[in-house]
Amino acid sequence: MEKFHSCKGLVAPLDRANIDTDAIIPKQFLKSIKRSGFGQNLFDEWRYLDHGEPGMSSGQRKLNPDFILNLPRYRGAQILLARANFGCGSSREHAPWALQDYGFRAIIAPSFADIFFNNCFKIGLLPIVLDAKNVDQLFREVQAEEGYCVVVSLEDQSVTTPGGEAFLFEVDPFRKHSLLNGLDEIGLTLQHVGEIKAFEEKHRAAQPWLFA
Repeated sequence: MEKFHSCKGLVAPLDRANIDTDAIIPKQFLKSIKRSGFGQNLFDEWRYLDHGEPGMSSGQRKLNPDFILNLPRYRGAQILLARANFGCGSSREHAPWALQDYGFRAIIAPSFADIFFNNCFKIGLLPIVLDAKNVDQLFREVQAEEGYCVVVSLEDQSVTTPGGEAFLFEVDPFRKHSLLNGLDEIGLTLQHVGEIKAFEEKHRAAQPWLFA
């Protein structure tokens, strides 16, 4: 998993509440357990004017000109700004995979659905909870200023605006440690590889007939 210390990124404002995981990545695309390749179908039903199916080339599909991510001013955005209860609905891991594969590194919202929130940390995508008033302010500023970028610092637990105003956010210390060091569940387990090996050797010596 890629380490996350800080990120200066363009902000894309998705001004909708209760965005569910089926909107983030529709069910017909959940046919792979690889984490890559889902970005082209992120928000598929909103980004395109036709119905998407696996195997369709995104380059040959007609984009919805009114959808926020299709506007040239938000091309290359790394920070997604959203409303309350982001990631609700079914508990598909593919939703954060699609957001990360598209290029987002952090999501800012007043609240997240619990399972989606937990799944983000597992892949190094940072979900940031800010007070609704601060989120409102960010929406106003992003919409008013083209090229609006913020600096997200995990070490300082802050989101800093172009004007220098910093909004602080909370993050669990264990999750913070994992992101700063790029440790997913496999990486955390491998930190104890010596202890695991010693246990296996002790177990083999005590019950050799199990390994005959």
